Amino acid sequence: MLYFLHYLTDGGDVFNLFRYITFRAGGAFFTSLVFGFLFSKPIINSLKRRQGEGQPIREDGPDSHKEKKAGTPTMGGVLIIGSLLVSSLLWCRYDIGYVWVVIFVTLGFGLIGFIDDYFKIRARNSTGISGKIRLALGLIIAAIATFWVISIQDPMLSNALAVPVFKDVLLNLGWFFIPFAMLVIVGSANSVNLTDGLDGLAIMPVMIASGSFGVIAYAVGRVDFSDYLEVHYIAGSGEIAVFSAALIGAGLGFLWYNAPPAAVFMGDTGSLALGGALGAISVCTKHEIVLAIIGGLFVIEALSVIIQVSVYKLTGKRVFLMAPIHHHFEKLGWAEPQIVIRFWIISVILALIGLATLKLR
Repeated sequence: MLYFLHYLTDGGDVFNLFRYITFRAGGAFFTSLVFGFLFSKPIINSLKRRQGEGQPIREDGPDSHKEKKAGTPTMGGVLIIGSLLVSSLLWCRYDIGYVWVVIFVTLGFGLIGFIDDYFKIRARNSTGISGKIRLALGLIIAAIATFWVISIQDPMLSNALAVPVFKDVLLNLGWFFIPFAMLVIVGSANSVNLTDGLDGLAIMPVMIASGSFGVIAYAVGRVDFSDYLEVHYIAGSGEIAVFSAALIGAGLGFLWYNAPPAAVFMGDTGSLALGGALGAISVCTKHEIVLAIIGGLFVIEALSVIIQVSVYKLTGKRVFLMAPIHHHFEKLGWAEPQIVIRFWIISVILALIGLATLKLR
């Protein structure tokens, strides 16, 4: 909305600043951050009153969780989504389809998570809605988003998979790109959901990944930068950088209350929404493979669950003491802050490797 203020000027005053993505990204960051600080406390207090005993704790989880985390409210994702939505609507351009795709996916997966959290609280267990229903709803949202992206992207790129490092390499997947992109979005959403098991563990890697994709979106959305870096130019994708900045601000505002010991959990409401957003951004920017690098921590968490379940069904034995893998380290005796900070460090390293693919051609 604020972008259109630049029409009030001939280029010689402060309103001209609203033309620039970098300026609006900064504005989006501070808007979502301030929104989070202003409204987090009353929303958390409201969640406490409404939820009573807070989020149900897994019966098979670490014993320390039953003692330390009992009574903590969930659905804190509404704080993040609220800050993110308000900031994005203020600072993003309305005429760029990619922005609406990412917002749609964020809200769609956030709604799935909200319903799941609601049923967990109502039934007082950690199960929520059926996994099949949750997956089906996620696939529907991902399918709509994928067709939407294809409709607004250059026909030369819309059904293609860009390969990092190798310049000008495009694998034309044809109609197979649709299930592939759906898998990226749904997989990203559920991977972040699996990572969200310790205070602050998921939100910081999400912010790191969002910042990285903000840089990527800005680069591929500019002809000069994409030409210099020899990546595929995607007109309008630079506007996603504003959304990414808003996500970082919203994440920091939430982390203030989610740092150990957490005053609120983001729940599936937040983790599914943020993971879906990252997946949608990677599809919009044609950096789906790079998402697996930048979001490598989420991939590791998801793989640990897949490996644990598969091996147990085949052999009756466990590979890890507990999955996802962050619980394995808890069982080994690592303190929660120790696990969280070391996983943050891993996220930074993976993000730098992912960003390096922009230049390695």
